[in-house]
Amino acid sequence: MERIQIAKDCIANGENYGETALKFNVSYQQVYQWVKKFKEKGNAGLEDRRGKRLKDQAPRTREEELEIEIAKLKHELYMTKMERDVLKKLDEIERREAYRK
Repeated sequence: MERIQIAKDCIANGENYGETALKFNVSYQQVYQWVKKFKEKGNAGLEDRRGKRLKDQAPRTREEELEIEIAKLKHELYMTKMERDVLKKLDEIERREAYRK
């Protein structure tokens, strides 16, 4: 992956972000962020995770693992509430129909 190569090159050159940015024709800020993420999380820190729901992602750190678990539980709670509301509505309709007969 190009980001990993750029981050490793920058670290190898004494973290000269400006020089690395010019060398690879990217912005200084991008190089800085990529190096920061690479140092924190290694190769996994630079993988492209756009367009993926949090609950469907593989965790990179313990904090992310907990965030993913929270997202899964929130989704499960949402679905349970939806099911409860549908059952309440169905019960209400059935009672109304029984009253009319």
